[in-house]
Amino acid sequence: MPNGSSAAIVYIVDDDDSVRKSLTRLMRSAGLGSRDFGSAEQFLVEVSPQQKGCILLDITMPHVTGLQLQAKLKTLKIDMPVIAVSAHDDAETRNMARELGAKFFLRKPVDDQALLDAIQWVLSPQT
Repeated sequence: MPNGSSAAIVYIVDDDDSVRKSLTRLMRSAGLGSRDFGSAEQFLVEVSPQQKGCILLDITMPHVTGLQLQAKLKTLKIDMPVIAVSAHDDAETRNMARELGAKFFLRKPVDDQALLDAIQWVLSPQT
């Protein structure tokens, strides 16, 4: 990872426990810090706008979807980069995620290297 990103946290927001565990292991193996959340509501309660990192966000969650969370983040002026992931990869969902600010949209199951590359890119200082 580039200098300066080591203090950043990857916030994993996914309602599937096995996916969260797998992604947490991947982050650890790549030397990245992570925190996982089983719902958008839990994430909103526990994360402050001042924290540095990126959000790995499942789009299709019950109650509050990933798209709804993205909209809420904009309202709250929480400006963390979002990498959206979903098993439902259709043009409308991809476009909505991008319109709400997602930097990447990756289809589940996510390729580990593609995900790590996306994380490295969003955490790198943009010149």
